Amino acid sequence: MKSDRSPSQLSLQRPELLAPAGNWDCAKAAVENGADAIYFGLDRFNARMRAQNFTEADLTQLMTFLHSRGVKGYVTVNTLIFPKELAEAQQYLRTIIAAGVDAVIVQDIGICRLIRHLSPDFPIHASTQMTITSAAGVEFAKSLGCQLVVLARECSLKEINKIQQQIAQQETSLPLEVFVHGALCVAYSGQCLTSEALGGRSANRGECAQACRMPYELIADGEVVNLKERKYLLSPQDLAGLDVLPDLVKSGVTSLKIEGRLKAPEYVANVTRVYRQALDGVMTQLERPNPLTPFPTREGGIKAPLSVSERGWGRGQSDQEHYNLEMAFSRGLYTGWFGGINNQELVHARFGKKRGVYLGEVSRIHNEQVTVKLEAPVKPGDGIVFDCGHPEAKEEGGRVYAVVFKGKEAMLTFGRNDLNLRRVHIGDRIWKTSDPELDKQVRQSFAGENPQFQRPIDLEVYGEVGQALIAIARDRLGNIVQVESAISLVEAHTKPLDTDRLQEQFGRLGNTPFCLGTLTNHLSGTFMLPVSELNRMRREIVVQLEELRSQPKRWQLRSDVSFQDLLPSSFPLSPLSPSLIVLVRNLKQLQAALKAGVETLYCEFEDPRAYREAVQLVHKQRQQSPFPTIWVAPPRITKPGENWILQQVRASEADGYLIRNYDQLQFFAADRCIGDFSLNVANPLTADYFQQRFGLERLTASYDLNITQLQDLLTSCPPQWFEVTIHQHMPMFHMEHCVFCAFLSTGTDYTNCGRPCEKQEVKLRDRVGSEHILKADVGCRNTVFNGTAQTGAEYVQRLIELGLRNFRIEFVNETPEQVSKTIHFYSQLLQGEITGSQLWRELKLQNQLGVTRGPMGVSALRS
Repeated sequence: MKSDRSPSQLSLQRPELLAPAGNWDCAKAAVENGADAIYFGLDRFNARMRAQNFTEADLTQLMTFLHSRGVKGYVTVNTLIFPKELAEAQQYLRTIIAAGVDAVIVQDIGICRLIRHLSPDFPIHASTQMTITSAAGVEFAKSLGCQLVVLARECSLKEINKIQQQIAQQETSLPLEVFVHGALCVAYSGQCLTSEALGGRSANRGECAQACRMPYELIADGEVVNLKERKYLLSPQDLAGLDVLPDLVKSGVTSLKIEGRLKAPEYVANVTRVYRQALDGVMTQLERPNPLTPFPTREGGIKAPLSVSERGWGRGQSDQEHYNLEMAFSRGLYTGWFGGINNQELVHARFGKKRGVYLGEVSRIHNEQVTVKLEAPVKPGDGIVFDCGHPEAKEEGGRVYAVVFKGKEAMLTFGRNDLNLRRVHIGDRIWKTSDPELDKQVRQSFAGENPQFQRPIDLEVYGEVGQALIAIARDRLGNIVQVESAISLVEAHTKPLDTDRLQEQFGRLGNTPFCLGTLTNHLSGTFMLPVSELNRMRREIVVQLEELRSQPKRWQLRSDVSFQDLLPSSFPLSPLSPSLIVLVRNLKQLQAALKAGVETLYCEFEDPRAYREAVQLVHKQRQQSPFPTIWVAPPRITKPGENWILQQVRASEADGYLIRNYDQLQFFAADRCIGDFSLNVANPLTADYFQQRFGLERLTASYDLNITQLQDLLTSCPPQWFEVTIHQHMPMFHMEHCVFCAFLSTGTDYTNCGRPCEKQEVKLRDRVGSEHILKADVGCRNTVFNGTAQTGAEYVQRLIELGLRNFRIEFVNETPEQVSKTIHFYSQLLQGEITGSQLWRELKLQNQLGVTRGPMGVSALRS
């Protein structure tokens, strides 16, 4: 397979195609099918700990293989790092840098600082786990020393273009990378606490339990909503950006990333090949001086299942490519958020697992044969499954033994005892889940030792009679070699070295990583050289280029520095007594908290316009005293064009603001600010950065820390920097997907949904019967809060002894009476009048809040 690259790219940049690799076979599959780079994890600190992954011992061999093939390799260090892990992380990073890896993909802000401290030039890519959705986020990443930003998957093409425009104007440009294909998380990456809340397995530590792929019931105002077969309310279809490739290229993104480090090598090979060929085709089209035929456009994304007539991609993509992608892995394919928000399309909710290609519905069952009106091809040997609308139950399926075609219908026969036809019904959907012929074809693409994907080299040939023939070869990575003939050129009487002859001899590059791109012939006379000498020169070019490519990257690596240089100085402990901070989510809760005498109040309301009334209420009460103070929270996410929301928040004239993201660090820079949990402060290097650079009055410790890790954080930093949330309904999913709009309206977004979020109280009931609270914010983003409040009350005394003075409790849907009682108990706890276990028992008995011990107590799992 040859790469179809044109030498002149005009002003359009050809994006890098970046493929996932969970093991050696996946790496080979990516390389042999045209990936420009791969990303992979090692055995620690990566967001796919369930993947097979590589080891540090594999690094040198892997990087040599990749570089010899003209492919880059990026290591994922895309988790939060805890205080006691910094020494280990430092050694790990030294190994990665010394191995000549091309870049690391990083989530943790402290780790970005550490890398830049260890090496001034080693490239850092800001992971999608950093939740960057705006120009301010790109600027933040640049200030940390990042060389590239992976944008959040929720960014539309319009938003990507806006970010590009803004960073160019502000001269803060960095290359941008976007995910182009694969599974879509329903929650913003880096902001999902579901696995943490439900099972002590943090997505920010590479241990996601995929709770979004499970069935949920929708409860509105206490009644179960009948959604028929739609149960998978939080499971998006898979992203397929093939349809918008021309728009992505035009947007100027630098890298297109395929998701799937947990997937098989066949998936990697199949998807990489489809995007390689499509991207090369798009570039050929876009690089034409005056393309006569623009790409036909198509409204909306890709619906699943598609009929045969619908299945074209709309931009010259074939049925075969679509078929290949669906067979690789598909929960339904869709353009994700690229086209903007369409809540009716993103989540079809019928299943949350792999399906494949839709074949049609069962129309008849007779004589051990199943008849179907075909919507896609089927043949003996294919694997199929019958979908009766209950994907959570065991489904019938098996290999097709024989196919008899009658017009558009096909009668399928299966092997004896392969399936129980009594469990198959007329109307069941049939999905093709396996195509052995395609699998074999895909496996062959990366089988054997010889290179199958070749990358172009460009040749220039010079020479004069009586002198050596000189060939200068360049690959597209900038490597240049010069080879001279050992025999001088002589005048040709027959068969002179014309361009065709040179191309024929130098183009014989089979079984090498190269193919001949352009050949420029600078010979001005008719010369001759033996074919054997031309062949020797060609072989020498290959050897020299391979040798050049295989040399490891030499990054600067300072041996005289350590993470300890970046640790904050120690401070004396605060003599102040412990303080209770209360976060409320409506005015009635605020009034109850004021009556209880709380001195520090946080408000997080769905409508920021209500903050003005809240602020007036609090300021009216305080008269001569500086207390109570009121701090208000903007939404968790800020996208281009949403600064009006921040202006509404500031118009409340609160005492200060709870900072959730990079835009808010900029916008509220002149105000009093406290960093919230969404900043993911998990170690002293991150804490120090926010404190020193942005002057935040306090930081909320990451919700990923258990009690041991929290203690480590408090002893490695001045404890007065922090506040810790000790009672809350964990905010599990925070998502662009609006459940209210998708399942309580027929609208696509806020413009036509009728705003059910303002009229109905909604909960999601999970498989074990827990009911989780659903809330929308002013940006129409939804948060699912754990229905059960959790407490860290038993650890409060220990935290006070370590110097912590600021303790937060949060309410979601509690009544004013519940708010008053809860505040009363926590006030007693902080004053030492009751113990943590007494509080835990009291709340459970008196309020039926269902308080459970939270992740603070999960020390054995992750310490």
